Amino acid sequence: MTENVSAPAALRLRDLRKSFGKPAVDGLDLTIQPGEFYALLGANGAGKTTTLRMVAGLLQPDSGEVSICGIDARRNPLEAKALTAWLPDEPLLYDKLAPLEYLEFVAGLWGMDSGEAGARAEDLLRRLGLWEQRNQRCEGFSRGMRQKVALAGALIHAPRLLMLDEPLTGLDAGASRLVKDMLAEQTRQGVAVVLTTHILEVAEKLADRIGIIADGKLIAEGDLGQLRRLSAQNSAERSASLEDVFLDLTARGVAA
Repeated sequence: MTENVSAPAALRLRDLRKSFGKPAVDGLDLTIQPGEFYALLGANGAGKTTTLRMVAGLLQPDSGEVSICGIDARRNPLEAKALTAWLPDEPLLYDKLAPLEYLEFVAGLWGMDSGEAGARAEDLLRRLGLWEQRNQRCEGFSRGMRQKVALAGALIHAPRLLMLDEPLTGLDAGASRLVKDMLAEQTRQGVAVVLTTHILEVAEKLADRIGIIADGKLIAEGDLGQLRRLSAQNSAERSASLEDVFLDLTARGVAA
């Protein structure tokens, strides 16, 4: 993690709440620092995606605070969104556009200078192994290629907070490795990365900290060692895998 202690938190949530008939996010408090790789884990329906959609400005919270790099996202949504990127598990691409056209389009939405946007688009496509396909329409791309194009689109405006919902689902080993390397590089540059995943080995290997959410509440948080200590009932469990720790903590509903 590349952390600047003098900088405001990349993401700060305070008493965040959202209900759809019943609470989906229930008084969530969360702080993530610049350059931190944070994995947010939970069962289906735990509130992970709802939380990230509220941070991205796609859902309006019922109450609570959302701060992005010191900016109140509810009072200054456009300013906060300019620092944020959100990559859902099923990203929307315009199939009739080629990757280079798509990145030019996204850069235009952010008001980027065309020269800067072109240089950054080329850099991203080359690093993601898509430069040779830059002028091919996305409609014929595999899931892995589409996911990489979407990631390039999320990164084109150099966000300070990058949120990804199950970005590795369905990717082959090569594409998965490229995406993981790109995310690690982002944190080295001071970008905060928030990842949800059901592939717990990814969180175990990449995350600086892991948060476990259940019923819209953060029930445990820390690095793997800290989570093991929360979970451990005997010495043997102190070297347990993240999968074992996750299943134990969610079953017991341990308070953070």
